[in-house]
Amino acid sequence: MHYVYILKLSNGKYYMGRSDDLRRRVKEHMLGQERTTKRFLPCKLVCYMAFDERKTAVAFEAYLKTGSDFAFRNRHLV
Repeated sequence: MHYVYILKLSNGKYYMGRSDDLRRRVKEHMLGQERTTKRFLPCKLVCYMAFDERKTAVAFEAYLKTGSDFAFRNRHLV
């Protein structure tokens, strides 16, 4: 499985990422082992989606990171 996930950071912003091992990746974020999120602890996993194919997860993550993501994310995911 491939996962796209959304974390809510302590500054109120959201971080979107992708991993094939969701538990490990979220744990890395929560322990401050990820440089892009460690300054904004604590963070909280607010949503994740599972995909059978890596290419689908990559495409969805890319979509979430475009300007279109804000309305979609706020309306449907968080």
